[in-house]
Amino acid sequence: MLHTEAELAQVLHTGPFHLALRTALSVRGLPLQRVQHHLAHRGVKVGVTSLSYWQQGARRPQRPESLRAVKALEEVLELPGNSLLGLLGSGESGGDADRPPARSYRSLMEASGAVERLLAAMESPSDGGLHTVGHQERVRIGPGRRMEVRGSQHVVRAHRDGVDRYLAVYRGDPGCDPARVAVSARENCRTGRVRWDAETGVLVAELLFDTRLRAGETYLFGYGFEDGTGGPCGEYVRGFSFGGGQYVLQVRFDEEALPVRCRRFAQVSAGAPRGARTDLTLTGRHRTVHLVEQGVRPGLVGIDWDWD
Repeated sequence: MLHTEAELAQVLHTGPFHLALRTALSVRGLPLQRVQHHLAHRGVKVGVTSLSYWQQGARRPQRPESLRAVKALEEVLELPGNSLLGLLGSGESGGDADRPPARSYRSLMEASGAVERLLAAMESPSDGGLHTVGHQERVRIGPGRRMEVRGSQHVVRAHRDGVDRYLAVYRGDPGCDPARVAVSARENCRTGRVRWDAETGVLVAELLFDTRLRAGETYLFGYGFEDGTGGPCGEYVRGFSFGGGQYVLQVRFDEEALPVRCRRFAQVSAGAPRGARTDLTLTGRHRTVHLVEQGVRPGLVGIDWDWD
C-alpha cells in the first residue's frame, strides 16, 4: 500500500512507532536492505530482520544500541529530529527490550473464547467423540525466528459410534494473519471447513476421516499448518482439555536462528504460574529440542526459549 506525505506527517504525530516507521519506509520507497546499507555508512549496525520486526510491531527498540539506530533512521528517512524517538518515549505498550511479546493471561483467555466460538459454529461436541492415544508434533522455527510449520501425527480412539472427523486448532504468534495460514491434510484425512478469528490469530480446521469409526476403534492421521505470518516466536504451548496418552513435541530451529536456552514447562491452567521447569539440551547438530509426556493431564505443556 502506498502512503502520502500527509499520512506520514499524521502518523509521526499520533504513532504508534511501528506504523510510523512502516509509513516512512513506504513514502521514501526504500527497501530494508538499502536502509541497512545507509545505516552501516553511519556506523550503525542493525539487521534487516530487526528492522522488519520494528516496522511490524513484533519487537520494540529499547536497548541503547537500538535507540541509536532509530536516531540514524530519522536521518536516513529524512524525518524531523526525534519524530521516531519521541514515539518510543510516549508510553506505548511494547514488551521487554527487543524481545518477542509474551502471551498474557488476557490474550490466552481471548484466544480460548475464540476457539469456543469457532467450535460451536462447527457444531462440535466438547470432546469431539475422540480420546488421544498418542500425538507427535513437530514445529519448525525459520531463520527469521518465526514459526513456519507445525506438523502432527495423531492417533485417536473413538468413544462413541459414527465419529468421522477431528477439529484441529491453531493459534499463531502475535501478528499472525490466520487467513494466510495454509492447512494440509497429509495422511488418512482430507480438509473440510476452515474457520478463523483474525483478532486473536486462531484458526480451526476440520479434518475429515476416510471412514466412520465405531466406539473403541483407533485411527491414525496426519496434518499440518504452514504459517510464517506472525512475529518472532519464543514458545510453543499445547493445551489439553482432557487427559490422554503420550504426547511428544519436537521444536527444530534454523541453523541461522538458534536459541541460547530452552526449557520445558507445564501449567494447570492459562492463569496459573508455569512450573515443572526443566532445561532442555539442543540436539541433532544443536538444532532440535523435544519433550515427552507419557500421560497428559488437563492443562498446558510446552517449550519456551531465549534468543539472547
